[in-house]
Amino acid sequence: MATSEQLTDSAHFSAENIGGIDDTEVDIPPGVTVLTGKNATNRTSFLRSIMGAMGSQRVSLKGDADTGRIELTLGGTTYERTLTRAGDSISFEGDAYLDDPEVADLFAFLLETNDARQAAARGEQLRDVIMRPVDVDAIRSEIRRLEEEKGDINDELARIESKKRELPELEQRRTQLREKIEDKREELADLEADIDDSSRDVEEGRKEQAELEEKLQELRETRSELESVRRKIERQEESISSLKREQNELEADLEELPDAPMGEHRDLESEIERLRGERQDLNSEINELRSLIQYNEERLEAEDYELLEDGGAVTESSGNSVTDQLVDSDAETVVCWTCGSSVEREQIESTIERLKSIRTEKVEELNEVKSALEEKKQEQQAARKKQQRRSEIERKLEDIDAELDRRDEQIDALKANRESLTADVESLESEVESLESADFDEILSLHKEANQLEFEIDSLESDLDEVTAEIEEIEDDVERAEELREKRAELVDELTDQRTKIDQIEAEAVDSFNDHMESILDLLGYENIERIWIERIEGTGASEGQTRFELHIVRTTENGAAYEDTIDHLSESEREVTGLIFALAGYLVHDLHETVPFMLLDSLEAIDSDRIAALVEYFADYADFLVVALLPEDAQALDDDFARVTSI
Repeated sequence: MATSEQLTDSAHFSAENIGGIDDTEVDIPPGVTVLTGKNATNRTSFLRSIMGAMGSQRVSLKGDADTGRIELTLGGTTYERTLTRAGDSISFEGDAYLDDPEVADLFAFLLETNDARQAAARGEQLRDVIMRPVDVDAIRSEIRRLEEEKGDINDELARIESKKRELPELEQRRTQLREKIEDKREELADLEADIDDSSRDVEEGRKEQAELEEKLQELRETRSELESVRRKIERQEESISSLKREQNELEADLEELPDAPMGEHRDLESEIERLRGERQDLNSEINELRSLIQYNEERLEAEDYELLEDGGAVTESSGNSVTDQLVDSDAETVVCWTCGSSVEREQIESTIERLKSIRTEKVEELNEVKSALEEKKQEQQAARKKQQRRSEIERKLEDIDAELDRRDEQIDALKANRESLTADVESLESEVESLESADFDEILSLHKEANQLEFEIDSLESDLDEVTAEIEEIEDDVERAEELREKRAELVDELTDQRTKIDQIEAEAVDSFNDHMESILDLLGYENIERIWIERIEGTGASEGQTRFELHIVRTTENGAAYEDTIDHLSESEREVTGLIFALAGYLVHDLHETVPFMLLDSLEAIDSDRIAALVEYFADYADFLVVALLPEDAQALDDDFARVTSI
């Protein structure tokens, strides 16, 4: 998609069989373009052609055509879409300028039936309209994910801090172990020197001494292995105690999570499916009504256009003007395109108004269904979260049970090994005793003492290795803690952005509307309107966490006293301006000025021509291309420098 920086050349449009258009080609230069002409000259159909090229589906085919085409060349790129009638609907193919036109339909393409433009007059909740393009569920889901990730980091940092407090004691323990090992080694060195001095020179003595030393070495190794097994048993017992504590905590948590009956889950799912179906049906009905209204308006416009063309020939012979013919009682009948009979134009217009009223009722009903659906989704999400937590706890308890069984088996095996090693130690000690003799009393005593020292050194070194490994692990964690803190800071910033995103959009929309409304009221000079502004109200009680927009209208009496009025008491012109400024606020707050080059204005007849001129100039500052459909008498008030299109 092209960016606004590239949009310095004209946009070239061609359309076939769109609305009331047979075939047309129009160049639209950057800035303001005025489509000027009488009613039923395909101005609205051309605006919808622009919408179609942008990606909107709010486009209809010509009544007697089964296919149509829209082409846009902009910024060196051509976008083409084809429309094909498929029963009561229209299918679209090809490439559009926008990937998703939903926001543009709401805030950039401001035709008469535009939802944002009509929201205030219909009494809709303005906040819902502004927030419609925002995926609030996705934002809330992302907030939950970020909070869980931050919680995990906090838990890890707390663990690291707890371990870090153990470092001084561990360092002291390591120093003491090193000192003890050094003392034991010195003591062992002295003993080995005494053993060398006391060794007998005779061969037999040497053999007996070698055998004794071998048994003593085996005894030392067996004792060391026995001590290692005892340590493993202690560690396993500590782990089992820890697992049982966790098991008790999880069982307590499980008791606080009652299992919801499956019937409740099914009822929620059924209700959600019902509401979704109702929402889909209402959306379909609203879309059908919109298409029907649009089709009838365009057909009415096409009938007027044909009348204008016929009127040109009649004028010469009858002497009556085209305008006279349009308002003549005979000219106020049209051929109904559904039944083929002649009916008064007012009947069709009245039918269109009734359709619009029905659509408004359906939109209100749709909003109620959406609210109910959202509540049920939240209930379902809470129920699923509890069920997921219950399943997670049950899974953990199963894992703990399996781990306890595994560790019990390991302890049984270790205890059996301990008994075997204890028996081996006793047997070796007996063998050593049997090798003792009066001649070797002194050297045996030295060997046994040396053997004991070597055993103690091995044990101390094992303790030293464990303490050193624990210190190194804590030091690694302490180094990693800084990375975790940086990550947590990023998460906090991201959480703040996500949490305030909705508030920011709402606040920006309110500020934008209030600022632009104040400026436009000063510019247009409506009498006795002091101020029109939106108040953003935070929800309380059951609606806490939700906000709403309240529209305020302040008037002044002849003596200057101010009082608050309602939208119903505004003139049609004032309501139109209010709706347009609200749409402009949405256009700006959703940054459409950066992504959507076209803003479209239509059906401004309720506003007087001078105010239309001021309004157009005001809107011109915010879009690369502002295309406005106006009657000739209204277009006269606009700047002559604006581009004009008089034939479509």
